[in-house]
Amino acid sequence: MPQPPFLEIGQIVGTHGVRGELRVQPWCDTPQVLASMRTLYLQQGATAVRVRSRVHKTMVLMTMDGVDTIEQAQAMKNEILWLRRKDMHLPKGKHFVQDIIGCHVFDADSGVDYGVVTDVSNTGANDIYHLRYKGTEVLIPAIKEIVLEVSPENDRITIRPMKGLFDDED
Repeated sequence: MPQPPFLEIGQIVGTHGVRGELRVQPWCDTPQVLASMRTLYLQQGATAVRVRSRVHKTMVLMTMDGVDTIEQAQAMKNEILWLRRKDMHLPKGKHFVQDIIGCHVFDADSGVDYGVVTDVSNTGANDIYHLRYKGTEVLIPAIKEIVLEVSPENDRITIRPMKGLFDDED
């Protein structure tokens, strides 16, 4: 599956102060990741904007070139911020959540296709892959004992499920 050149990284949720500063909800591992970016994009990557950011609790406070007043900042509310994929370098074995969603989940031993990842959430300790299997949502802990291989480029995740995850076994 071809990977899109731009990824969603956060959303402007409000203003901070009266000089055009923006409050941004980060959609990445930590607010520090978003705050480290100097160029972001609007309109799904169509418009580049220079930014300066700082972390405030779980949010990012951001100034954006061309946004200097509270009125301009208020007009930006609900805008999605985008990151150019090639600007973010992930460690080996790490993947963007947006690349995992849509991958098929297969049993390493039987080859059974358990369905497609519909969402990814985080418990603090590890990610959780959400998928639909036989009409119900199943939550797969993304830990090395269960998830053996993640290959978004092949649209595939290989797992060895623990007992009871997909059936009523004890």
